[in-house]
Amino acid sequence: MRKKISAAHWKMFKNTKESLAFLDEFLPAIAGHDRDDILIFPTATSLSTVIDRVQDTNVRAGAQTMHWLNEGPFTGQTSPTMLTSIGTTHVLLGHSERRLYANESYEHVNLKLKAAIAHDLIPVLCLGEMLADRQTGYTKDTLLAQMGAALANLPTEKAQTLVIAYEPVWAIGTGSTATPEAADQAHAIIRDDLKNRFGPVVASATRILYGGSVKPDNVSSLLCMPNIDGALIGGASLDPGALAAMVKYKI
Repeated sequence: MRKKISAAHWKMFKNTKESLAFLDEFLPAIAGHDRDDILIFPTATSLSTVIDRVQDTNVRAGAQTMHWLNEGPFTGQTSPTMLTSIGTTHVLLGHSERRLYANESYEHVNLKLKAAIAHDLIPVLCLGEMLADRQTGYTKDTLLAQMGAALANLPTEKAQTLVIAYEPVWAIGTGSTATPEAADQAHAIIRDDLKNRFGPVVASATRILYGGSVKPDNVSSLLCMPNIDGALIGGASLDPGALAAMVKYKI
């Protein structure tokens, strides 16, 4: 059985002081909860502080993006070795907001993904279609194209730690959520592609998260679906009480 993941993606919210205040309330609320893995992806300026604060707890912290090179003349970028040096365990790659606003391509994501794995960071690969893709019946084609570019030339043995987050772009921050059935169908497409690429063992073990307007009142219905292995939570994760409730969703 795949252990589910509850992941908070804070995007460009919460400075260091606010992050610590959040954790002071959140950590006691989920202390001892071991049914799910719990991740937080804070801002870059708060990442080191959050990592230090969650030491010896059931929470881990990850970066929202990274470069694929260890060093170089790349202003504003963060390397995988910089992330591992402060104890980072996970990294988000290919989030739609990075693709929309930073012109990040899936060819770049492929380089980042390989670099993350090489440095023992767990990559959380984000995929998802635009509203026009869904309306015209191109959801599957879009997901397979994104998978093909992001996972190109990745050996099977390197895919063992991969986590995927399916986030339909039309559902991110809009209040619109894919129905549990529609989300599960998209996850099944991704899992089937993993099977074709890496074989049934990797496909059955890979955890695929759903993201896109996940809230306390819909998380249980989403996570009870057979192919959905957790949630990547955006806006609703900014409130410690709401996030704790989602982590402790009812099965």
